[in-house]
Amino acid sequence: MAKITKKRKAIIGKVDANKQYTLTDASKLVKDITYTKFDASVDLDIRLGVDPRKANQMVRGIVSLPHGSGKNKTVLVLCTPDKEAEAKEAGADYVGLDDYIAKIEQGWTDVDVIITMPTVMAKLGKLGKVLGPRNLMPNPKSGTVTMDIGKTVKEVKGGKIDFKVDKAGIIHTSIGKASFTPDKLYDNAVELLVSISKLKPSSAKGTYMKSVCMSSTMSPGILIDPKSIPGV
Repeated sequence: MAKITKKRKAIIGKVDANKQYTLTDASKLVKDITYTKFDASVDLDIRLGVDPRKANQMVRGIVSLPHGSGKNKTVLVLCTPDKEAEAKEAGADYVGLDDYIAKIEQGWTDVDVIITMPTVMAKLGKLGKVLGPRNLMPNPKSGTVTMDIGKTVKEVKGGKIDFKVDKAGIIHTSIGKASFTPDKLYDNAVELLVSISKLKPSSAKGTYMKSVCMSSTMSPGILIDPKSIPGV
């Protein structure tokens, strides 16, 4: 069994595992308990009172974080030649169609987001086995199947993220970096949580937002009182 270092013990001691913190306090505390040498991601885990096995209780959406995610996302645009210039101007890292489809078929997935056009989706059907498990398959619900290629690329580069409840009923996503100020982490968290709150399925009964936990890479989790989140 791995030994807990003194630094790790000190950090764990700063968090009361049985206490629910306000979102304001959690946004400050998460910076105090981050000890990685790199700029750690700050994440939220939101446990929802839904049954993802039921289609009418699947929670999925997109949100533009006001201060961005802190991550420079690598974007691939699969489009027809008439849209290539638009995609490149907007900042897409890779632009093309058949050549990239062939690369993906061979297992290439070195991108964070794939954006495409409705007219191209038929060609992507055969890529499901490669892209599906990596959550890279373009989807109209996540805004990645669109004719407005340039706008979508800029939004993704600027901090637009998509989120989806997993099989356990949890949404896990990053809201920024440990280098962000507490105010920026707070603003990004509120934007995400309010968006999730608005997507409550009418068929979901009981408590919708069961728990909210904030953490950074390798840090302990900080439980957040949902009542402290404005608009939720």
